Amino acid sequence: METLLYKNTQISYSDTGKGTAVVLLHGFLENKTMWNNYIADFSKKNRVITIDLLGHGETECLGYIHTMEDMADAVHAVLNELKIRKAIFVGHSMGGYVALAFAELYPEVTKGFVLLNSTTFSDDHERKINRNRAIKIAHKEYANLVQLSIANLFSIDNRERLSTEIEQVKLEALKTPLQGYIAAQEGMKIRKNKEHLLHLTDYPKLIILGKKDGVLNYEDNIKQVEGTNVELISLPDGHMSHIENQEELLAILINFFKQFKK
Repeated sequence: METLLYKNTQISYSDTGKGTAVVLLHGFLENKTMWNNYIADFSKKNRVITIDLLGHGETECLGYIHTMEDMADAVHAVLNELKIRKAIFVGHSMGGYVALAFAELYPEVTKGFVLLNSTTFSDDHERKINRNRAIKIAHKEYANLVQLSIANLFSIDNRERLSTEIEQVKLEALKTPLQGYIAAQEGMKIRKNKEHLLHLTDYPKLIILGKKDGVLNYEDNIKQVEGTNVELISLPDGHMSHIENQEELLAILINFFKQFKK
């Protein structure tokens, strides 16, 4: 693992392999270790970068609100450090929001992106209320809140089968400090709709959704690809496709990367 000092904040990242750069962005309450089961396969033909986003993993907090643009700027700083001029981005959940912010801020660096269990839509009113409620609870019962939140990310059918994996996700989630939790919630709450990026950009784009996702309503989110040339792949389970559908997702992403040349 390597670190970069960015705005007096330590950013932690990894850099593996050679070839076309692939940047893997984790979700809320996750960190770069979520990609551990993918790096070896991806790095056979690509240069794979994983980054702990602001206030997550081994990356420090930058402020009291981490906007998706703040996180994208930090990602850009890492790519500058590594002298990477163009990259493909894969973002899980919140990582997808960061990938979208990056694509808008740095179109010249973006070769394509994958939104994994993520969306271009902004939060609706109910979602914002839920985030505010979660922030209030977090101040009092942070550990309990985090552990309950993680279990709900998996489809009901998988919670017993993947009980060991779920416990590991909980342990990683609890490494996120309270400030990191709140700053990310505040940032996600105010993010803007990025649906236009699906229509106005000509590089390859892929959206992967879970049919039983308890965070992102499947029927609502398939609408975002209407009238676009964006590929949509549906998986049968919940919000944690990288664990629930690991082998299938690995094949899907390797196939997506094949269309890019260095």
